[in-house]
Amino acid sequence: MSQIPANNPALKSWIEVSSDSDFPIQNIPFGVVKSENLTPHVASRIGNKVIDLKTLHVLGYLENLPFELTDFDTDSLNPMMKKGKKAVRDLRNRLSKLFDVNQPDLQQNEQHVAQVLIPIENVHMCMPVQIGDYTDFYSSREHATNVGTMFRDPANALLPNWLWLPVGYHGRASSIIISGEPVHRPKGQIKPNPDEPPIYAPCRNLDFELETAFITFDGKPLGESISTEEAEDYIFGMVLFNDWSARDIQTWEYVPLGPFLAKNFASSISPWIVTLDALQPFKTDGPVQDPEVLSYLKYEGQLSYDIQLEVFIAPENGEETKICTSNFKYMYWNMAQQLAHHTVNGCNIRRGDLMGSGTISGPTPDSYGSMLELAWKGTKPLQMNDGTERKFIQDGDTVIMRGFSSKDGVRIGFGEVSGKILPAKAN
Repeated sequence: MSQIPANNPALKSWIEVSSDSDFPIQNIPFGVVKSENLTPHVASRIGNKVIDLKTLHVLGYLENLPFELTDFDTDSLNPMMKKGKKAVRDLRNRLSKLFDVNQPDLQQNEQHVAQVLIPIENVHMCMPVQIGDYTDFYSSREHATNVGTMFRDPANALLPNWLWLPVGYHGRASSIIISGEPVHRPKGQIKPNPDEPPIYAPCRNLDFELETAFITFDGKPLGESISTEEAEDYIFGMVLFNDWSARDIQTWEYVPLGPFLAKNFASSISPWIVTLDALQPFKTDGPVQDPEVLSYLKYEGQLSYDIQLEVFIAPENGEETKICTSNFKYMYWNMAQQLAHHTVNGCNIRRGDLMGSGTISGPTPDSYGSMLELAWKGTKPLQMNDGTERKFIQDGDTVIMRGFSSKDGVRIGFGEVSGKILPAKAN
């Protein structure tokens, strides 16, 4: 694919952007914002300025693009996404041109600039998409090996199917929440003593899972499949994703049908969707897949992405401690393979569907993507900057995840996804 104009590393914006910003002119993510004076509608961002796409459209700056005012004057990106990959690419290129330092059209119209740009601190971020269906994969070999080693035979840590297909399960879209929304500690059945019956109690082993997620355009009709070659044409963009997990509830419930109440109480996403187009410069080789995959999972070229990921824990009224540094490129199964596998049986996807990567763990202990692994089932507590220890997440803790790609002087980031744990609600 030839270079997308908006990805040109030489571009500079007339909007001030700090060197460490996640949102240079080469990013141009999409989200939904609201404020005291604005109803929810579609926006983009450069630096610390929100770009009001509804107002841009009204002022005539988005002419000759296949979008209507109603695509932006709405509380989700779904109408915009209905126009498809090419339309969104053209929109991003247009925004790139409008905010290029060398383009005077908007830049020199102070009245229009004042209407179009909003300081980030003056808006509230909303859930960016209406998520119809949610699937979570289990695609990090290191994570699957660690979990298998802890709970099964270390010599057979991976189940027999793991190296043959991207394992996944259908989650619940209704409990996916936006960054900043707090989470109450879940309650359920746990079995503290293997020799005694289970009890009903608040989760004691609350965990995060460091993930990303991709969001889809409309797919093919029911009964048709998406190939690995086509897959990226159906992917709108990516977010950071914290798939909160109640490990003790999970241990008791997951046999024989897998995750249920241990996962569906909350999953948090970052509010800005970074387009897959913006991430093209950061493609990289993925892990060698052995045994050789079956025909429908084969692919050509680079379909993995170099995205650095970090996790922090901030205790109540305390400073944050970095506990994990990982990278999306470690994933054994890439997004194209996940989507090809998801649809190989004819399953249809729709715009706004969300696909979680699965926990992203790397090869070293500081790159493990969950407390379960970092503290190794509670046997190696993590030291916080305030002198306390963590085996799992405590009430009052805020878990923060950040992610970015960096190359040729350009940093494309996701911002962050954060969530604070509140005590379990009374019965």
